[in-house]
This record gives sequence, C-alpha cells and structure tokens, in this order.
Amino acid sequence: MSAGTYTPRPGAAPLPRMIAAQTALETRMLLRNGEQLLLTVIIPTLLLVLFSAVDIVDTGSGASVDFLAPGILALAVMSTAFTGQAIATGFERRYGVLKRLGASPLPRWALMTAKTLSVLVTEVLQVLLLTAIAFALGWSPQGNPVSVVLLLVLGTAAFSGLGLLMAGTLKAEATLAAANLVFLLLLVGGGVIVPLDKFPDAVQSVLGLLPISALSEGLRDVLQHGASMPWGQAAILAVWAVLGLGAAAKFFRWE
Repeated sequence: MSAGTYTPRPGAAPLPRMIAAQTALETRMLLRNGEQLLLTVIIPTLLLVLFSAVDIVDTGSGASVDFLAPGILALAVMSTAFTGQAIATGFERRYGVLKRLGASPLPRWALMTAKTLSVLVTEVLQVLLLTAIAFALGWSPQGNPVSVVLLLVLGTAAFSGLGLLMAGTLKAEATLAAANLVFLLLLVGGGVIVPLDKFPDAVQSVLGLLPISALSEGLRDVLQHGASMPWGQAAILAVWAVLGLGAAAKFFRWE
C-alpha cells in the first residue's frame, strides 16, 4: 500500500455528475409527494377515463378518446411543468432550500437544469401511462411522433418558465393558491376537455393564444387529424417559452 492511498481529495464532483445526482433527487422528491402525484397522475387519469366512458361533453364526431387524449397529455405537461414545479420551488424558496443549494458547488443554472430534467423524466412516465390507458380505451392516434415530441418539449419550456417565474416572485402560499387556480381555469378554458369552438367567437381568439390551448390543439391536430407540424401553435408555445424563461431568469429571487 503506497503512501497517500487514502489521502482526501477535496473539491466538487464533475458538473455532469452533480446535475445527474440533483436530477435524480428532484425526481424522487416529486414522485414521493402525494399532492404532486394527485396533480400529475391521478387527476389526468381520472379525467381521461371519465370523459371517455361517459358522454358528458360533445367532442364532435369520432370516439371521445380521440379528442380527449391529446388534451389530457397537454394537461399532464401543464400539471408537472407549471403547477407542480411552481408549488415545489416556491416552498423550497420559502424554507431556504434554494438559498443553501445556491451556495453549494452546484451552479444555480445547473440547479434549474436539474429541475427541468426531473420534469422531463416525470413527463415521460406520465405520457407512457396515459398513452397505455388511452389505447385501452380505444384510442387510434395518427400523425408524426416527431411533431408530438417537439410540441411537448415546447410546452414544457413554456410552462416551466411560467412556473419558475411564479415561484421566484410570489410568496409560497400565494404561489400555492395561484398555481392551483390557474390549473383549474386552464383545465376548463384551455381546450383540454371542452372544445374551443364551444366558446363565443370573441373568447376563442383570446383562449387560442394560451399555452395550454396551443399545446392541446396542436397535439390534437397531429394525433387526431394526422396533420404535419402545426407551426402556428408551435410558434405560440415558443413565444411563451422565451417570455416565461426570460422573465424567470431576470426576476427570480432565491430568498
């Protein structure tokens, strides 16, 4: 045994390893939280099964699940990237977790990267679960999977920016109330379950500019109608992503 075999080697771990470790931690914390599971898994699943099995809302011609599945996928993205992330990050900020992590060797941008990656991991699990349930209910998707992935990524970026902006500027209790209220309002008025053409014409033009409407309608164009990339909806999501992430980077407060 040579001298110095057990000599300590102080210093931070390589950056990719730190991001991977923080991502795994964030994902475990997200999946262990009962409220987060209610938002990210249980509510979208119940809505998909209930409205597919019971003729409550007129979704037009064809099977109800063909209309509902794309909207529920959009809702799943919103529940994780916006509502869940806003609430979790808001309380981490209140309890000083973000302040302590900000003082660690992990750079602040790397912490936000880890949070975003944990959101993506959770969304993959959501999409797999909801897709399996939709297939069991008779879903017949069409379109290009690449377009679907691009829309989901743009939607994730848009909702993540808005969620981090809310968590970094409001108090934790205000974030909790506001995030849940926005979730409920967009569930009703975002084209998830109720078609946008059921609203007055003047309201439709406004609702169509919301990120949840752009995501749900874009996914529906591809998966239900077999369209190619819906560039109009993609552009709306891209604008929300740039504005949300830019505002979050500028106004986010760590304490």
